Amino acid sequence: MRIFSADTWTLEKLRAQVHDAGRRALIIPAADSKKAVLAAFGEVLDFPDHYGVNLDALNDSLHDFADAASENGQRPVTVIWQVPAAFRADRAFGIICEVLQDAERYAGQDLKVIAVCL
Repeated sequence: MRIFSADTWTLEKLRAQVHDAGRRALIIPAADSKKAVLAAFGEVLDFPDHYGVNLDALNDSLHDFADAASENGQRPVTVIWQVPAAFRADRAFGIICEVLQDAERYAGQDLKVIAVCL
């Protein structure tokens, strides 16, 4: 997982860089609570209806998402997560980062994550 500052990287620049690398970009919008962040991941990544909106469900659903991304022959995915300053102070931020890093290791080149600190 790579972390960028919005002071030096705009969303448009990152999206263009992802596109130039031959990847699809999916944008996770900024949210200021753990529940809202987990819900945003579920909505953007189209997790199933039974997604539990908790950390274990995020982990499981990201693995399933990575499996589906590599199976359907589409371009690899880069998830760009917009992280507001208020949420970076939340303990859940570090835990979600660990879950995302685990998903990247699991997926290999099929899934990459960029966090943009707003």
